[in-house]
Amino acid sequence: MDSAIAKVFLDVSATKLEKITGQLRACMGKLTDAQVWERHGAHENAVGNLVLHLCGNARQWIVSGVGCVPDVRTRDREFSADGGQTGAELMKIFDETMAEVRGVIAAVPAERLTEIIHPQGRTVTVLEAIYQVVTHVHQHVGQVILLTKQMTGKDLDLTIPRPR
Repeated sequence: MDSAIAKVFLDVSATKLEKITGQLRACMGKLTDAQVWERHGAHENAVGNLVLHLCGNARQWIVSGVGCVPDVRTRDREFSADGGQTGAELMKIFDETMAEVRGVIAAVPAERLTEIIHPQGRTVTVLEAIYQVVTHVHQHVGQVILLTKQMTGKDLDLTIPRPR
């Protein structure tokens, strides 16, 4: 793989994760601890569950899958949690996880992007694993943004602040 293209892909991936982390931080700062764990039925995940899920997924795919660290994820716990951690504690875990993920991504040499790995028993390239995590984080932080807007009744002005 062309090393210039690889560098752009890796840099953009890390930058996107950093930006998304800021969006999540803005949401978490507007929610009470009760709102972080609020569900309207067994069919829904609370914001807290989504944060735990993103951390588990990113660690499994990037820290373990790409970084070759043993996988210790227990996925069911991410969704069965119903409190016990504050929004600030969850945000700290997310910040630390994303910093670790960005560090692994930054250390990937171009020639590894086509290497086959097996996170969650799937067969993917390192490039696909990174792409999966970036899009997965985007998807669920988008859900958190919507939930935050619904719970607070306010626009969050995450892109361009504008008068209302």
